[in-house]
Amino acid sequence: MKTKLFLFILLVLASKLATAQRTDYSKYVNTFIGTDGTGHTFPGPCLPFGLVQPGPDNRDKGWDYTSGYQYKDSIILGFSQTRANGTGISEFGDVLLQPFLEGHNNNFAATYLKASEKSSPGYYTVVLSNKIKVELTCTERVALHQYTYPTNQAKLLVDLQHGLRFLTDSLVLESDVKIEGNKTISGYCHTKNWVDRKYYFTIQFDQPFLSFIQFKKESKENAPRYVLNFNLKNKILQTKIALSTVSVDGAKLNLQKELPRWDFTATVKKAKNIWNSYLSRIEIEAPQKQKEIFYTCMYRLFIQPNNITDVDGKYRGADDSIRVAEHNEYYSTLSLWDTYRAAHPLYTIIAPERVNGFIRTLIAHSKAAGFLPIWAAWGKDNYCMIGNHAIPVIVDAYNKGFSGFNAKEALDEMIRSTSQNHFNSNWRLLDQYGYYPYDSLDNESVSRTLEHGVDDHCVATMAKETGRKDIAETYFKRSLYYKNIYDPSTNQMRGKDSHGRWRNPFNPLSATSPMNNPGDYTEANAWQYFWTPAQYDIEGMIQLLGGKKNFTAQLDSFFTIQTPNANKYLGQEAMIGQYAHGNEPSHHIAYLYAYSDTPKKGQKYIHQIIHEFYNNGPDGMIGNDDCGQMSAWYILSTLGFYQINPANNEFVLAAPQVKHAVIHLPNGKQLIIDTENFSLQNFYADEYFLNGHKMIKPSITYHEIMNAGKLHTKMSAQ
Repeated sequence: MKTKLFLFILLVLASKLATAQRTDYSKYVNTFIGTDGTGHTFPGPCLPFGLVQPGPDNRDKGWDYTSGYQYKDSIILGFSQTRANGTGISEFGDVLLQPFLEGHNNNFAATYLKASEKSSPGYYTVVLSNKIKVELTCTERVALHQYTYPTNQAKLLVDLQHGLRFLTDSLVLESDVKIEGNKTISGYCHTKNWVDRKYYFTIQFDQPFLSFIQFKKESKENAPRYVLNFNLKNKILQTKIALSTVSVDGAKLNLQKELPRWDFTATVKKAKNIWNSYLSRIEIEAPQKQKEIFYTCMYRLFIQPNNITDVDGKYRGADDSIRVAEHNEYYSTLSLWDTYRAAHPLYTIIAPERVNGFIRTLIAHSKAAGFLPIWAAWGKDNYCMIGNHAIPVIVDAYNKGFSGFNAKEALDEMIRSTSQNHFNSNWRLLDQYGYYPYDSLDNESVSRTLEHGVDDHCVATMAKETGRKDIAETYFKRSLYYKNIYDPSTNQMRGKDSHGRWRNPFNPLSATSPMNNPGDYTEANAWQYFWTPAQYDIEGMIQLLGGKKNFTAQLDSFFTIQTPNANKYLGQEAMIGQYAHGNEPSHHIAYLYAYSDTPKKGQKYIHQIIHEFYNNGPDGMIGNDDCGQMSAWYILSTLGFYQINPANNEFVLAAPQVKHAVIHLPNGKQLIIDTENFSLQNFYADEYFLNGHKMIKPSITYHEIMNAGKLHTKMSAQ
């Protein structure tokens, strides 16, 4: 009987897994979520961690158009092949194509029929006002466009001067482009915008163009713009655009290996299947609206980092040399100040096969550049934001048992990056004073001091684990520098000058940002940055405030004190009191209530954030998605846990926002998340049980998650 029962259970589990794999999760993805407002997402197709992201560009500059797109805009300049997801600064926008008929007058922007604009993972379509239907899809390194014209007499703009710009009008420094026969255009462009980079391309058409004209280059233009003329057979023109960081030959090899045939429908189908293989890694039982938000967040999470190797493993490194990546993986679009907090911890659970490649990339970048990446795009650092947050990503992976990288090399690069001065980091100054004096830096003195504390704690943790006790002692000591800028008279982390004098005047509600309002904080105010050390030293913070009662009171004040005239350009967006969900320094703070006298208050605020600041419409994301960080927060919080400390292997438990979920893990394992008494009114977790055993601590470890089983939560309305 036991054998029969066991076989029956196996059959049931196999049936459930097969059902999960057959489910079309892509139907729940709304690629327009976050495209209206400050989410800065885009609706075009892409593949998980792929190099290309073709899509419509409404504008080529402006903070609202960092992805090139805003939902309410009525103009399309054309369709470029690369962009970033949810960033605060523009980059990419390579190789713009725009189909048209006549009467352009050197202005190729077109209006479009909004009702015709549709999108799903791996596919985008729109009908322009000239009745040309545009359809886009892609592989990892190759974009595929299909244009259906109302006539066989067709024209196409190929604009290599175009790009998504930030504080620049020139963009292209140099180019070398060749028209090869009547079906191919190939070349490269060297651009300087957020980063200084080179991209190589080849454009191929399924039909020959009869003639072309090249426009005269205007002032500061260093790349060509062409108009191609076609006489089509059936009113349909297809074009492939392959990209490479290495060479034209690399781009051509990418095209040959990934998209040798002209089959638009098959390419869309393959892209959809690939997306479902990722989206199906978590099942949730939820209403349609919640599923749309959840699986769109899953989709956004997997857009980046982007593997920038060619199919043969070659890539252009941070020092501009051509290298060959181990296992053909070298990742960029690394928004580490954002993504170390939730996105990378989530990758370790639902995309563990990528993690070793991420870490090898960070080490290789550091060897080439001299320090670990801060914010990498196309393999080059743009030095955006502060801290050295490749470090917590490495330590998190090491602590969780990932071993596909050299741990000694990783620690050596971490030490080098935090001991030799480089951009945004002055270790001699920091060690001289035990903080960054605000009169010795241009801005962000408090935020830089606090962000370095997170990294230093992580270095110390890994040094301790690998037997480097002397290093561990030094870095643990340095991680406590935050106490040197704590002002007990205001209960805030406050700017201090090189003579030990506090910043005056001081308003803890006043937010500063290096570009818009320089001051001591990075896109935040004193209240929001106060909680940074709590990522790794909660006990120290409790002691600093004089005990748990005061710690609780500080949290209560944080979530209730209002800010007049909150400014989204200074990170003051999606607010609950001083909590600003629209920017990353706040993301862990609601979970700190787990260590307070009133742990359930945090669950209330998490519930409020999920239901007020995420929606399933174009305006459904308040604040930049920041390469999947906002999405990762939603996914983890929906499941009911979040990793506060990037170096301790623990996820703090909260209340799941779904009745039932299944995380499909490697080797056929799964973690079942089951919620008792679940409803929208019951959002307080009373007790947790792991595999039938009541949990004492309000946390679950990574290894407990990955060992699979059942996490059961009992809920109530109070």
